[in-house]
Amino acid sequence: MNPSPALEPDLVERARQGDARSFDRLVQEHYVLAYNTAYRMLGNPDQADDATVEAFARAYRSLERFRGESSFSTWLYRIVTNVCLDYLRGPTQYTTSLDEGTGEDGTLSREVPDESQNPPLTALQHRRQGTVHDALQHLSSEHRAVLVLYDLNGFSYEEVGSILGIPVGTVKSRLNRARHALKEELAPHLELFE
Repeated sequence: MNPSPALEPDLVERARQGDARSFDRLVQEHYVLAYNTAYRMLGNPDQADDATVEAFARAYRSLERFRGESSFSTWLYRIVTNVCLDYLRGPTQYTTSLDEGTGEDGTLSREVPDESQNPPLTALQHRRQGTVHDALQHLSSEHRAVLVLYDLNGFSYEEVGSILGIPVGTVKSRLNRARHALKEELAPHLELFE
C-alpha cells in the first residue's frame, strides 16, 4: 500500500522540487491511513475528511522544511495528529454539502456493500465497531491519539513518540492509561465482546 521505503525518499525529493505528480502519489499512498487516523480521533466523517485535506495541505506547504530525520509517513502522521488535536481543542464546525451523495432525482446514491453472507455476524461486528468508536470519543485527546496510532494504526512506540513529540517512556505509560480508560468505557458492553 505505501511506497517502498527506497522509493518514498525519491518521491519526497521530487515533490520538494515541485513535481506535483510525486506529491499526488504520496497522497494516494497515505490517504486511507491518514483519513482513518483522523476519523478515529475526531469521530465525525466530515471533520475527518476536512482534517485529512488540511493535513495534506500543511504537509505540501511545509515540504521544504521536512529534514528527513524520520520517515515521511511519521512526519505526515504527526501533522495529521496535530490537525486533529487542533480540531478537538477549538470550536467544532460541521459543514455538509446539501448536494453530496444525491443523484439527479434527489435520492441518496451511496453504495452499500453486500453483507448478506452472514447478516447476524455482520450486525454484531458493526455494533462492536460502533461501541469501540463511541468509547474512543469519551477518552481524552492524548489517550485517543496514542491508542489510534499504536493499537489501531500499528506504529511502533518510537514512531508514536516521534509523531506526538513525546519520549517513548511517556508513550508506554500513556498507552497503558489509555487502555485502562478504554476498558472502563467498554465495561458496560462486555457482552458484545464475549
